[in-house]
Amino acid sequence: MNPGYELPQDEAGYSFGFLDEFAKREIRRTLLKAISIPGYQTPYASREMPMGRGFGTGGLQLTLSLIGPGDTLKVIDQGADDSVNAVNLRHFVELTCPGVDTTERTHEATLIQSRHRIPERALTEQQVLVLQVPYPDPLVIVEPSEARRKVMHGEGDYSRLLTKLYEDIVQFDEITISHRYPTRINGHYVIDPSPIPRYDVPRLHQSRALVLLGAGREKKIYAVPPYTDAMPLVFDDVPFRIEDFRDGQGHRRACSRCGATDSFLDEMIADDGSKTWQCSDSDYCNETLATRTAQIEVTA
Repeated sequence: MNPGYELPQDEAGYSFGFLDEFAKREIRRTLLKAISIPGYQTPYASREMPMGRGFGTGGLQLTLSLIGPGDTLKVIDQGADDSVNAVNLRHFVELTCPGVDTTERTHEATLIQSRHRIPERALTEQQVLVLQVPYPDPLVIVEPSEARRKVMHGEGDYSRLLTKLYEDIVQFDEITISHRYPTRINGHYVIDPSPIPRYDVPRLHQSRALVLLGAGREKKIYAVPPYTDAMPLVFDDVPFRIEDFRDGQGHRRACSRCGATDSFLDEMIADDGSKTWQCSDSDYCNETLATRTAQIEVTA
């Protein structure tokens, strides 16, 4: 670095996007490698951020390295735009990225940063989805040595992981993993798709949008490029099953707010102890509610 060179700064005293230009350049180069080798965990020099690790620092670094004036950002936490984590991350980007718009509408966003969910609305080729990742390596539950895990990934040796899934079937008659389901990318590398529910795993397969995954604490970046195969790790005779939200009579539950029966639902417990169900994706819920309200008004 030339000691006489000064990083571009705005009136707040820091570079656009908080990270200095050299950090953003390094992350972009890492992203190019990660996209070129789908599913490969690419190491990078994770920077210190003004928030605790575990609060989305990996995903935020990717977002800040890619975002620019003219972009529109949506930040969601478990599907909701109004959770504490989503609001704080969105506010941080607004402070450090002047000229960048933010939105709560999925279809308006060019860049979406998410924790634990993939939006219900199908993404487009003009959008990039950034997923926050706490633990990037699915093999960590069967192999503690990172050096050995790298060899296993390189050889495509996931026999011990399959054994773990088989033990689940023997004990519970089904695979009980509810989130972070191991997913094979482009026929080779098996990834941890972040703590998204099984319901969202099929959305990675042949996605039109670029999906980027960043683990700040583990210092790894990996990607699922557009139109890439992403298949959950399963056995031929035990098909992959997603949450279906059926009640005791076999009927599909509906959102108590908008009435949707085709979305991922969160269980809500009222003050009287009764249970209701509501869409996890707040934008999808608002959109469905507005559409049904308009239809009722037209009919009336």
